[in-house]
Formats: sequence, C-alpha cells, structure tokens
Amino acid sequence: MYINYNPNPDGARTNDCTVRAICKATNQTWTDVYVGLFLKGYEMKDMLASNAVWSAYLIENGFERMTLPNTCPDCYTVKDFANDHQNGVYVLGTGTHAVAVVDGDYYDTWDSGDEIPIYYFRR
Repeated sequence: MYINYNPNPDGARTNDCTVRAICKATNQTWTDVYVGLFLKGYEMKDMLASNAVWSAYLIENGFERMTLPNTCPDCYTVKDFANDHQNGVYVLGTGTHAVAVVDGDYYDTWDSGDEIPIYYFRR
C-alpha cells in the first residue's frame, strides 16, 4: 500500500528521493542522511544523489544490493514488489528514482507504485 511520506524538514517536494527513501529505511532524519550522503559523495568525488554514492552509503549501513529480473512487457512494479515483500526493509532503485518499502508498504511523496525497479537493497 502507498503511504505518503516526506521527511524533508521544510516539507519541500524536491529532487531528494534518495534522501527520503534512505530516511525511511534507516530511521534517520533527513538532515543526517543528507549530510551522510554529502560526505560519502565528497569521499568518492561524486554527487550525493549518484547511484554509486547512495549505494555505497546503504551498503555501509548494513544493506545488501540485489537485482531484479527484466521481465517486461509484464514488468514487476514497486507495487508488486511491496505486495510480495510483506516483511522487511528495502530501498528500490529504478535508475532515476528511489523508494522505500517497509513491511509491504511503499513510502514516497507521490504514488510511485507503477514505477519499475531494476535493483533493490535489503537489510
């Protein structure tokens, strides 16, 4: 089930999907995640929202990266993933978006249930 979630301290709806998803998955504040990603990006000499940076950040925080099979045209959606994963904490990546799934619910500022994840992290 979709649950509206926006931990941004100003309530801004901005291009911070990785920060939001990681906040939910790690129970950290938006500021703590943003600073952590900034420092990881600085260390890696890359932008904090790059897939490589937030992937490294999640792995350092106890997550494991998994891939999903490419089965289009009957693609496996965020909603499908959430329905199939009723227990656990996950961060899904579509290549251009990130969303948290916790115990079968997906958390985002918009209903991203029809997006197609290509990989995910689990803890």
